[in-house]
Amino acid sequence: MIVILDFGSQYTQLIARRLRELEIYAEILPFNAPLDGILGKKPHGIILSGGPASVHKAGSPKISPELLEAGIPVLGICYGMQLLVHMHGGRVAPAKRREYGHAEVQVTTDDPLFDGIPKSWKVWMSHGDGAESLGNGFKVIAKTDGAPFAAIADAEHRWYGVQFHPEVAHTDKGARMRENFARKICLFKERWTMSGELDQSVRRLREQVGDGKVVCALSGGVDSSVAAALLFRAIGRNLHCVFVDHGLGREGDVERMAALAKSVQAQVPGAKFNLKLVDASKLFLRKLAGVSDPERKRKIIGKTFIEVFDKEAKAIRGVEFLAQGTLYPDVIESVSVHGPSAVIKSHHNVGGLPKRMKLRLVEPLRFLFKDEVRRLGREMGLPEPILGAHPFPGPGLAIRVLGAITQPRLDIARKADAIVQDEFRRAGWYDKVWQAFAVLLPVKSVGVMGDERTHQPVVALRVVESVDGMTADWTRLPYDLVHKISSRITSEVRGVNRVVFDVSSKPPSTIEWE
Repeated sequence: MIVILDFGSQYTQLIARRLRELEIYAEILPFNAPLDGILGKKPHGIILSGGPASVHKAGSPKISPELLEAGIPVLGICYGMQLLVHMHGGRVAPAKRREYGHAEVQVTTDDPLFDGIPKSWKVWMSHGDGAESLGNGFKVIAKTDGAPFAAIADAEHRWYGVQFHPEVAHTDKGARMRENFARKICLFKERWTMSGELDQSVRRLREQVGDGKVVCALSGGVDSSVAAALLFRAIGRNLHCVFVDHGLGREGDVERMAALAKSVQAQVPGAKFNLKLVDASKLFLRKLAGVSDPERKRKIIGKTFIEVFDKEAKAIRGVEFLAQGTLYPDVIESVSVHGPSAVIKSHHNVGGLPKRMKLRLVEPLRFLFKDEVRRLGREMGLPEPILGAHPFPGPGLAIRVLGAITQPRLDIARKADAIVQDEFRRAGWYDKVWQAFAVLLPVKSVGVMGDERTHQPVVALRVVESVDGMTADWTRLPYDLVHKISSRITSEVRGVNRVVFDVSSKPPSTIEWE
């Protein structure tokens, strides 16, 4: 593997993604991880990420000098490069000309890092500090107009540093450079594939769980479905899945559960797939009555779900573990587990279990990105309609019905959403976008339907493009498709007389409205 040490860069997780796309396995550790913990993983290479700090400031993140004496190739990116310079007698200072955005790099020396890359190419810069002088064997191998030390190397020790960001799409030859570092400098031979990841995951789960029983909250979404299928491969009948129907889901949820169970069952002949369906819709609706604040909705839904799920879990004799379909973005947006990067939000899947449950946590997908989870599901032969399904929030339609939750308002949102899903599939657009859904707004507008004036709720259409949900842009849809969706909603969903289209990106907006 290649170990990435996180110094708080917004791009740290992207480094891991880009390496994995090249079939190079990478793990992220905090910059201050114990030395024996880093070396114990026997990495072929180490990447020092960028970060917002300055090497001169008191308390700025550092690494142990012993790490550089271990004979492992190192690539420092932005702050990581500045740290290498600072630790080896060079000088780092505020750049005379700060660079943000595209820059033209000129390669000055032949080096394996730039093998197959033109002498001049565009890169993405984002830095305020920069190297002013080098020491201890480092030499310049590339420069830009604003950064005379754009890339440096100590070939003898296989230490490299680049001031730009090879992990972002804006750096033209970033993929070739990343692969050069891994294959030509780190001599990385193994190829990380989903087939291999599947085998390793099954082994890890068997080691973690042993003969213990695991209970899994199955929602029918991609994450919980893949987690359940993976666990079923590993432990068979010792997996017990519970689907809590909170009444806040989409049309056809129960039918999709049955299809999923049949598909997963077929993956392990002779083993029984244990699935229990629990109808708790009336309980959730009663608890949510009169609640409009989105955070209160989330807390009520989370607390009620745990109460229902806890009751079902206790009914399973000998259960020791709770499985969750937590993904990497859930972790990194919720708690700063890897480095000093900022906490963005709290997530309903992250943060621990109620003490009364007394179950140990199993998170088979915790360090996989969404696209990797889908690939893993395809490796296991799960149905494409499940793997390709758009993300659906844990609180369900409760955060897509803005304002108070009532059964009639839920019915409106559910019917409108079903029309959106149907039209996107009919038009061949479903797989082209990250997410498409309807939101019921807490406002009414005047309309004319037939010969009568109406005063009815408004539905907003939200459609975004994304890779992992961490950033997103609104999708420029064909007008004919927008027209068809609007016409069907206002014609078929009783109680709606207006449809609007959301043209906001993330940031500044979030994907969901609540």
